[in-house]
Amino acid sequence: MSYVDEIYERVVNQNPGENEFHQAVKEVLDSLRLVIDANEEKYRKMALLERLVEPERIISFRVPWVDDKGQVQVNKGYRVQFNSAIGPYKGGLRLHPSVNQGILKFLGFEQVFKNSLTGLPIGGGKGGSNFDPKGKSDREVMAFCQSFMTELHKYIGADEDVPAGDIGVGGREIGFMYGQYKRLTGLYEGVLTGKGLTYGGSLARTQATGYGLIYILDEMLKHNGKELAGKTVVISGSGNVAIYATEKAQQLGAKVVALSDSNGYVYDKDGIRLDIVKDIKEVRRGRIKEYADAVPGAVYTEGKGIWSIPCDIALPCATQNELNLEDAKALKANGCFAVAEGANMPSTREATDFFLESGMLFMPGKAANAGGVATSALEMSQNSQRLSWTFEEVDAKLKDIMVNIYAKAADAAKRYGVAGNYVAGANIAGFEKVVDAMMAQGIV
Repeated sequence: MSYVDEIYERVVNQNPGENEFHQAVKEVLDSLRLVIDANEEKYRKMALLERLVEPERIISFRVPWVDDKGQVQVNKGYRVQFNSAIGPYKGGLRLHPSVNQGILKFLGFEQVFKNSLTGLPIGGGKGGSNFDPKGKSDREVMAFCQSFMTELHKYIGADEDVPAGDIGVGGREIGFMYGQYKRLTGLYEGVLTGKGLTYGGSLARTQATGYGLIYILDEMLKHNGKELAGKTVVISGSGNVAIYATEKAQQLGAKVVALSDSNGYVYDKDGIRLDIVKDIKEVRRGRIKEYADAVPGAVYTEGKGIWSIPCDIALPCATQNELNLEDAKALKANGCFAVAEGANMPSTREATDFFLESGMLFMPGKAANAGGVATSALEMSQNSQRLSWTFEEVDAKLKDIMVNIYAKAADAAKRYGVAGNYVAGANIAGFEKVVDAMMAQGIV
């Protein structure tokens, strides 16, 4: 049995029931097989892959808080500190009922390679809780966030572990957590990113993941003789990533015709009116179906099915495994030629394989959605220097980073004889930097 297969089998056996983590490890190891086989003796001796797939540390804790009725509630909290070979742990906090240790291990593992691709000195981590902020009052969210941070603060710091937002964690939640961290430690430091602009946040951070997705999509299209202007785009999700991917795509001349949320999707043949979406989602915290009530001609459909809408480009920006093989085949049949992932692993393995085998342009999430964490790292830099850069400065740095990520993925794929396979290219490029650092630092 090859070293790759041994390690995958070990992961499955030692982490039962953690299917998303198994999926992420298999996808990465399969695309790294060329590199690993060429260095098998050296890597085996150093137990390199065994260390790579095992988090350095997992913190699990209870989070008690009191709801508005005076009832004590208890949630589970986690922080997975996966790999710090190239810098302090960096990765979001997710608040969603689906959160469990396996999900966070998958996200943390992906984060290691994504952060490496940015070229910035940040390791990989992820955390969160099965708390659901939807339907909760501001006071309840604050009570949870303060309790969560009361435990988490012992394990994080500006040069140790710097969490950020993710699903369910926006500016409100980051503010409550940062206030509690400062209260407990007495430190005013860049320990969280995604902060408000009045207390150390970075301009362009809100837009970063969505803008970055479009920047790398545009670069991929240009290098393959195509352009974004005039193309029809379907985007899943209607949160932060989807909204700002829509904004930048429209600025570059594309027509976005569909968005979704967990209940259903809306189709507007004339192009999504972003001002209405922002009002629904960012101001009223409503559901995407309200768009159809506000815009004549727009159609709302309950449930799944957004990938059945004909388009040139598809951007899954909602959640993991939202796009399956049947969806991929429907996209191809309806004329879609490019897919770029704005979420973490939103395409199933079967869908990813289909995109690659059918000749579609495909940019995986660890490359395509790295703009958010890249700008979080830029926020860390500003905090360390006690500076605040302009929107234009941050946006220009973000664009440069995304262009460089494309170049790294394309170069690595070409070097290993799989030109155009950006999944392999992104994994190899991210892996090379992390492994060099791990080898240099000894058995730790």
